[in-house]
Amino acid sequence: MLKSFDAAQAQRVLALGRETLAIEADAIRALQARLGEDDSFVRAVALMFGCGGRVVVSGMGKSGHVGRKIAATLASTGTPAFFMHPGEAAHGDLGMVTPNDILIAISNSGESSELLDILPAVKRMGTPVIAMTGKPASRLAQLAEVHLNIRVDKEACPLNLAPTTSTTVTLAMGDALAVALLDARGFREQDFALSHPGGALGRRLLTHVRDVMRSGDAIPQVAPDVPLARALLEISQKGMGMTAVVDPDGRPIGVFTDGDLRRLIERLHDFSNILIRDVMHANPRSVHPEQLAVDAVAVMEEFRINQMLVVDADARLVGALHIHDLTRAKVI
Repeated sequence: MLKSFDAAQAQRVLALGRETLAIEADAIRALQARLGEDDSFVRAVALMFGCGGRVVVSGMGKSGHVGRKIAATLASTGTPAFFMHPGEAAHGDLGMVTPNDILIAISNSGESSELLDILPAVKRMGTPVIAMTGKPASRLAQLAEVHLNIRVDKEACPLNLAPTTSTTVTLAMGDALAVALLDARGFREQDFALSHPGGALGRRLLTHVRDVMRSGDAIPQVAPDVPLARALLEISQKGMGMTAVVDPDGRPIGVFTDGDLRRLIERLHDFSNILIRDVMHANPRSVHPEQLAVDAVAVMEEFRINQMLVVDADARLVGALHIHDLTRAKVI
């Protein structure tokens, strides 16, 4: 069963939560204030920007957990990176590191034995080291080419033992590096999408009309001189709620939709002598197959339509697009 708190306990829980957030927020503000006290941050970003290999992030314990996130953020924002466990590195994984790489070694104390054990081999390879520690006088800080000071005055833990504020500040420093590098590389939305093809942004920026349009026999189309009844059969068979009207060269000259039919029924009762060219909408909206699918969405939203024709560079009909196709592809 869930154990409920009395009023006094609830107030203490809230007070500790707020105090934790305040301590960590103050620590990040302190980090921000001292970021320009020396040139270490700029040097670190310049070193990573000029790296011809990958950024290897390493750390033990909670520093390792934060390091994994830093490596993931770097990799997804244009800086090739991966995490290497220092314990495993000492038993063979160090072979993943090359002289063209950069090692970011994370240790709040700067005295992590697992990191210090592999540092001589890293230095012999000529791999530059960026240390992130809370103690500039530590051995790790002294051995690194660049030291980033992530010192905190106290942990948010009431016992001042569990890594809380220190891990938050470390993560913030990693984000600062990633964002500075992102900007230096001219990283754009399209670049982000390439490394996130399964995400919403990736689908929006990588999906083209040709990827989701209906083509071939699935395109509803009729000639301009067919009876309206024949056009309605085409609409029903193809299931798009519309049909294109195309000339002998395959160029669309009009479109007729379910909505047009409903409006026609309000005016007429006898359809037997009506040709589709007499009731179609001329100059239908269209999109090119190489355009992004989001461009088609924008046109549909602007003109409040659910279907669009797809034409090639010669204005010939090559596809048809329904709003449901875009929904299924998760473009919208």
